[in-house]
Order: sequence, then C-alpha cells, then structure tokens
Amino acid sequence: MREAELYTKLPKNRVRCDLCAHLCRLRPGQTGICGVRQNREGTLYTLVADLVVATHVDPIEKKPFYHVLPGSQSYSLAAPGCNFRCRHCQNHEISQRPRVEKALAGHHIKASELVREALATGCRSIAYTYTEPTIYFELMTETAALAMDQGLLNLMVSNGYLTEAGRRRLRPLIQGANIDLKAWSDSFYRRICGASGMTPVLETISDFAAHGVWVEVTTLLIPGYNDSQSELKELARFLVSVSPSIPWHVTGFFPTYRLTGVSPTSPEILKKARDIGLEAGLHYVFEGNRPGVGGENSNCHHCGELLIERYGFKVVNNKIVNKRCPVCQTEVSGIF
Repeated sequence: MREAELYTKLPKNRVRCDLCAHLCRLRPGQTGICGVRQNREGTLYTLVADLVVATHVDPIEKKPFYHVLPGSQSYSLAAPGCNFRCRHCQNHEISQRPRVEKALAGHHIKASELVREALATGCRSIAYTYTEPTIYFELMTETAALAMDQGLLNLMVSNGYLTEAGRRRLRPLIQGANIDLKAWSDSFYRRICGASGMTPVLETISDFAAHGVWVEVTTLLIPGYNDSQSELKELARFLVSVSPSIPWHVTGFFPTYRLTGVSPTSPEILKKARDIGLEAGLHYVFEGNRPGVGGENSNCHHCGELLIERYGFKVVNNKIVNKRCPVCQTEVSGIF
C-alpha cells in the first residue's frame, strides 16, 4: 500500500480521486468504485501498488494488437479490480472480486522484477491487460518507465475511462493502447457497464491518437444491445474522424457472467460490421473470435494486397517490407 497519484484533498478529510472519469469523492475509510483506492484519514492510497493477480506470455494478437510487432510475444499482467461493472465481463473473477467480496487476491512483486521476467521470456512488449489497468496506475507507470529503459514497448488494453490528468501522465509512457469502445450509446454504458456515458472514452481515443500513441479499438458486438447498423455506422464515422488508420476489431460475443441469456454473435453480424467500417473509410477492420473466415487479415487499403494473413492469434504470413505494401509501396500504419 502506498499513497496514490492524482487525487485532490477536500475538507473534513475527504478526497476526490482524479484518475478515472468517475471522480469518486470518498469519506475517510471509503474505497472507490474500483475497489482498490481507499481514503485513509484524508490520504488516498492504492491497495495494488505491487499486487499482481495474473501474468502470462501471450501472442500480441490476443490483446488484440494487429499492427504492433505482428507475431511477437507480449508479457501480460494484471492487478485485481476494475472501475467498470460490465455484465458480460469474461474476467469477472479477478476484476470484480475487490468490489463484490471486499477481498484482494494476487502476489506481491516489484516493477523491476516484472521487467526482468518480461525480458527473460523473450517478449518485446509488456501489456497491461485482463483487468482495467487504470486501477493499477502506479504499478503500471512505474513498470512502464523501467520497461522503456530496457527497450520494451508498453501496451495498455483499457476501457478508456480516464481523466485528462490520467491521460497526460500516461502519454509519455505508453506506446500503444487498445481501447474498448463498447457501444455508441450512453445508456449502454450506464446499464451494462456502470459508467456515466461514453464521452470520456471518446476523449481518450482522440487524445491518445493526437499525441502519438498507437491506438486500436475493440467493440464486442452483443446481439440486441449494441449491434444495430445505425449505431455501428456512427461508431465507424467517429473512428474515421479521428484517423482512418485506427484498426477496428469487431469481435464476437459469447454468453458469460450476467449475460448468459444472450445468443452468441453470428458470423453475418460480424461481416456486416466489418463492411460498415470499411465503407466508412477505415483502412483496417477485423472480425475477432471467429478464426478462419478471412476477416482477421490485414490488406493494403490502397491496392487490396494481402499483407498479413492470420489464423486466430497466429500470424501465418507477413508480407510487409519496411512498413510498406510490397506491391504498391503504400505505407502501412502501425508499429513494425
């Protein structure tokens, strides 16, 4: 436990956490929505400054990052907790436990040890993922600074529900971010995720992209909740307005946690969503969770040449040469 970053002291020993867009105001003894930032006698503490609940070596495509060091491995880690309460969370055992059970799981480890482990496993990046990395902000920033010194990329897989202060602190440390844009609907964010709306997420996508952080975006399509054509068109138009080079991952839903009564996403819906994104002007749109149907490949947005062929999380063939299409020499956006 250590004093948290990014908070404001208020009268009567209250504090306001300035890290995420909830801006929790906490009386002494209270813990934020995330379950891991607590006011103790007028000082905000993080309870996960060195607490890790999961570490794995994953294909970078699993994050998913499709235009960052394709075919490489990423050292992936998480602390317990989350500032959302998504009814379809696939990692709810570790993300929701601090809030639901008032308990913290995991093992204590120093940031320097995490970096050493990443290097020892031959990974070229560290991914802050599985749960929401915003809530283990101090561990992430400390690890990221050390990782940069060792030549590792830092990648954040996030719901994007950050304040401007949080984004400003992260921008020099994070080279890539995959942001969940869960829907084009404030009501979806309120009913399904426990957030106030989507505006902070849109601001994070725009802000990171404008400041040189490589951004990819994921939208999990839940039948009947966020998969209408009108909503998908609005979402695609927004991404194009930020940058047509943003890869958009439209992924298939499977029933889980508190949304077990909803059918899995059909291949037809995924295909339609991909078509909507490409028609809107996005250069790279991928169908996720449905390997082998062709929607996971990268093609040149200028001439259509197949650039990266994938099957699931495996790169089958990569034709990109010096960040360019081998046929028409159009530059391919990403970190290669």
